[in-house]
Amino acid sequence: MPEYVITPPPQAALAVAGGGAFPVRRIFCVGRNYAAHAREMGADPDREPPFFFSKPADALLTREADMPYPPMTEDLHHEMELVAAIGTGGADIPESRALDHVWGYAAGLDMTRRDLQGQAKKEGKPWEMGKGFDASAPTGELAPAARIGHPAKGAIELRVNGAVRQKSDLSQLIWSVAETIAYLSRLVRLAPGDLIFTGTPEGVAAVRRGDLLEGQIEAVGSVRTRIV
Repeated sequence: MPEYVITPPPQAALAVAGGGAFPVRRIFCVGRNYAAHAREMGADPDREPPFFFSKPADALLTREADMPYPPMTEDLHHEMELVAAIGTGGADIPESRALDHVWGYAAGLDMTRRDLQGQAKKEGKPWEMGKGFDASAPTGELAPAARIGHPAKGAIELRVNGAVRQKSDLSQLIWSVAETIAYLSRLVRLAPGDLIFTGTPEGVAAVRRGDLLEGQIEAVGSVRTRIV
């Protein structure tokens, strides 16, 4: 073992439903993967190739912990998503075998500093700081695919203070989980521990301090956090 010159950071992980923990290596996120959301963001919903951005693994917020309202923004938005957890890595994965690489699924929130993201887009600059800030990825327990299978349909919903904000169905994904994995594996070699946030349906909107966010994905699980 190397002799580290500083204390190594703790391993980011998701709790597994039924017990255990899933170590997280990287977080990839798919942009505009529901047609209605693409329209509300002013984009063409035609089936263009998927595009990706990243969050650091330690952006995960787990076990229903409160989410601190982040600095440098006045427009924090929620984005409810299905999360796929990679258990077996690989590159150039064929679509027909892609789901064999998934260990499990979770419900997650891609929280976004929309004003920072919008300004960066306008100026042609990277928008990582609109997406990859501290605690920007609240995520629920991971459900093993061996138990729930690979959901291709089912309700996905987010409530804020009890009122429905986002509601759609996994069947409305433009790029399926298998297609997304196959495409992403052509760009990077996927590895065990990678997470893929698969995109959000329409209804994204701002939240404020004190708001309670409760997300649910049929047959997968839930995610819950309060903005403080």
